[in-house]
Formats: sequence, structure tokens, C-alpha cells
Amino acid sequence: MIKDKAAINSFKSYVNNAQRVVIVPHNNPDGDALGAALGLCSVLKNMHKEAVVVSPNAFPDFLMWMHGADQVVIFERNRKKAKQLIAEADLALLVDFNALSRMKNMQHIFDGDDTPRVMIDHHPYPEAGTAQIQISVPEASSTCELLYNVLDVAGFAGHITKEAAECIYSGIMTDTGSLNYNSNRPETYLTVAELLRMGIDKDRIHHMIFHNNSFDRMRLLGHALGEKMVLIPELKAAYIYLSNDELLRFNFKPGDTEGFVNQALWIEGVDVSALFTEKDDMVKISFRSRGEFPVNRFSEKYFNGGGHLNAAGGESRLPLQETLKRFHSKLKDFRSDL
Repeated sequence: MIKDKAAINSFKSYVNNAQRVVIVPHNNPDGDALGAALGLCSVLKNMHKEAVVVSPNAFPDFLMWMHGADQVVIFERNRKKAKQLIAEADLALLVDFNALSRMKNMQHIFDGDDTPRVMIDHHPYPEAGTAQIQISVPEASSTCELLYNVLDVAGFAGHITKEAAECIYSGIMTDTGSLNYNSNRPETYLTVAELLRMGIDKDRIHHMIFHNNSFDRMRLLGHALGEKMVLIPELKAAYIYLSNDELLRFNFKPGDTEGFVNQALWIEGVDVSALFTEKDDMVKISFRSRGEFPVNRFSEKYFNGGGHLNAAGGESRLPLQETLKRFHSKLKDFRSDL
């Protein structure tokens, strides 16, 4: 998987020479970002490093079971401590993002910081200057799969405990929808096999991630499917849209809409799905597709986003209803140009 062995050697050297390491996932960390950050943190602690995860903002409650999750420093809640940890670090490891802007409110700290940085990420088109060492493999199913291979090639796999393996496995499962997409490479399954050999309880992990929903989340899902899902048969697409008022009505918490975007792909004849959620002054968008429809290109072209062939994200500064109209119009144009 990893072709740039020089980057791995540099990563290995940075880690071996560092004592205080800060690990940063992207804003609104998902299972892959948090799994990579916590798995890497565990490995570094096993190497007798002082390691800590600093997240730009909070992560979903259903990920709190992960080993070390209770020790993550949330920048939005404790800016003073987060800034101090970053200032004192002699190495920063950035996981699951490829541009400093993905840190949102934390970006300004790293814009003027000269602490050595290493980026480990699987998203295409990494932005130059994100880190001194940029380990980027878009073919990987997830950053967690890539991380396992980075640790293996660097000679650090022996420090992966069962707890770290659970975090890494969780990232692979969440970023592939339990191996439903971004998972056609045999290497992905070989990595999963190695993690299983470390003694992880995959059934427990799947229960904690996918079958551990709050009552409010299930009510929100029912509302989304019953009242807010729209089918566009002529475009082989369907979408769900949720306003800020609706999220408040169902006591929304970060992570409550995780997986909603996949639901529309279960409809016969649909190969593109989208989820639109209104958040303050913007609309957050998730895209999924089947087959060869490139939602990453579609999102990048029209919704200031990007991602992978079958899974991407984006955003819109237009009001929710105008965003939906734009989606319908641009999807029609985009399909006609394919």
C-alpha cells in the first residue's frame, strides 16, 4: 500500500526522537479520525512517549467507549490547556485530514507554529504545507487502515495492544459502513485479519458503534425516513434533509445522524444519496453512491467538498431550501456530462 518508504523512515525518525507528542483529528471527528488518533496515542504511550489527543471539538457519544476517549482534550472546552499542550509538544501528528483548514478554530495555532508535523490521511489531493511529512494514500479504505500499515512498515506494530487494535478496527468499520463501500481491496481484509488476531471482540465493537442508539436518535431516524426523504427517480437519487429546528426537537447530539445518508441507497434504482443538515449559518452535506458515480467530484465541483468515489462531504452557505434546489439542478447537469 505504502510506496513512499522515505516518508515512513522520516515518520519513524520523528517519533523516535520525540518525547511529547500531540495528536490532532479533524473538526467534528468521526470514528475513523478518533480511532486513528486514539490508536496512535495508545501505541506512543506503549513506547513510553508523552502522548495526548487534542480534538478541535467534541465527538459523538457512541465513540466514548474507545480506550483513552475520556482523556481527549477538547479545544472548544479547554482552549488554555489545549494551547499549552500544543506549545509544549515536540511533534504533532495530524490524522484523517489533509488541509489545516479542517481544524476549523484550531487552524490559527498551527499556521504560525514551527513544531514538526506528520500527516497521515487517505483523502485525495493533500494540501501542500499541511505537514513536513505527508503520508497520503487515497486508495486506503480509511485512515485507520493506513495507520496500521504505517505502524507496521515503521516497525512499531509490536506496540499495538488489543485496546489500540479496537480503535483502529472501529475506524475501518465506520469509514466503510461495515465494509459496504471503499472496501474492494484485499489489503483491507488482511488488515482486519491482523487486528482480529490481536484478540479484539468485533461483535462487541459493532454493538457499541452501530447498535447502541439513544431513543431520541431512533425517533429522529424515523422522522427522517418517514417525513424528510425525497426520491428523484429520473436522476437515480434520493436525499434526506433536516432543519436546525428539527434537530433541536429531537434533542440532537453530535453523531445522531451518523449513517442516515446510507439509508437512501437501499432504495431500488438509487445510486446516489445525500443528507442535508442545517447547522447555524451553513448546511452540512454527506454524499454516498454506488458503482462508478463520483460523488467526490460532484461535491468538489458544486459544494466546496471532496472525499472518495463513493463517499464524500460538502457544505453550502445557501439556505436549506435553496441548497436542495441547487442539488437537484446540479445533479442533473453533472449526470448529463458523465
